[in-house]
Amino acid sequence: MTSISRRHLMLGAAAAAALPPLAFAQGAYPSRPIQLIHGFGAGGNADVVARLVGQKLQVALNQPVVVDIKSGAGGAIATGFVAKAPADGYNLVMLTGAHTVTAALRKSLPYDSVNDFAFISTVSAFPFVVAVRAEHPAKTLAQLLDMARTGRVSFTSVGVGSTQHMVGELLSATAGVPLLHVPYRGGGAPVQAVIGGEVDVLSDTLTVAAPHIQSGRLRALAVTSAQPWPSAPGVPPVAATLPGFEVRSWLGLAAPAGTPDAIVQRLNAEVRKLLQLPDVNKALLAAGSVAAPSSPEAMKDMVQNEIARWRGVIARRGIQVE
Repeated sequence: MTSISRRHLMLGAAAAAALPPLAFAQGAYPSRPIQLIHGFGAGGNADVVARLVGQKLQVALNQPVVVDIKSGAGGAIATGFVAKAPADGYNLVMLTGAHTVTAALRKSLPYDSVNDFAFISTVSAFPFVVAVRAEHPAKTLAQLLDMARTGRVSFTSVGVGSTQHMVGELLSATAGVPLLHVPYRGGGAPVQAVIGGEVDVLSDTLTVAAPHIQSGRLRALAVTSAQPWPSAPGVPPVAATLPGFEVRSWLGLAAPAGTPDAIVQRLNAEVRKLLQLPDVNKALLAAGSVAAPSSPEAMKDMVQNEIARWRGVIARRGIQVE
C-alpha cells in the first residue's frame, strides 16, 4: 500500500471518528421494515389507530410498517416484548392508557413502565362515557350518584385493572359514594349487561358506546373529558357535576430504551406531520378520539403522572395490588 493511500485511509478514519454519534445510523434509518406492535384485539381502538399511523409512516419513511398483535395481559405481553427488543428503531409499540393502570396495579412487571422505554409521541386522546340503559330511572349523573348514596349501584368494565375499571373507581372516590364493580371479559359483554339490566352503569369508550347511544338503547349521562366532547354532542362532562374530574385516555408510540435520539426525533416529527392530515383527523374523530401529538419528554411526564394518579385511586379504594 502506498503512503498516499495509507494517508487517505487515515484521513477517512479520522473524519469518520469526528462525525456526530449515529451519523451513519441517521443516514441509513430506516433501511428495512418496521414492526409496530400492540397488545389488543383486531378491530379495537388500538388496532385501528396503529394501522392508521402505520400506513402513514410507511409512506413517510418509504419502508413497510407492519402492525403485529401480541394480545394478552392487558397489553403487557406486547409491551414487554418491545421493552426487550433491540433499541434500533425497528420495533415500536402502540401504548394505551392501560400501560399506566397496569404499572399502578401490579407489584412487579417484566419491564419498567417508564425507564425501559424511549417515548416518541402521544397519538390520540379520548374520554370515556358514563351511560345507563334507556329504561334506567337516573336521567342525570347527579341523580345516579344520589341513588348510589341510598342504594346499590353497579358499574361494569372490560376487566379488573382496565382503564374502564379505574374510571368507575375514580368516579366513586371523587363523589364519595359506593359503586360496585362488576367486571366482564370484554367484547360486547359489558354493553349487553347494561342494556339487559344486569348492571346499572357502563364505563367505556365512545367507540364502544356510541352506536348504542345513537340507537336509543343506552342513555349517556356524562363524558369524562373536562369539557364537552366533539363526538358526543349534548353530553355534559362529569366535571359539571364533580368539579375537577377528568379522565382522558390515550394512545402513543414508544420504542425500547436506548433507541438513538436521532431516530426518536425523526419518528416524533413524522407523527406530528401525519396527525395534521385531514383524513387522519377525520378517522380519529369517527373513533371518538382527537389527535394529540406531544414531545417525547411530555409523553414521559404524562406516563409518570398517570401512574401516580392511578396508584392514588387504587390506595383510596382499597383495591388489591397483585
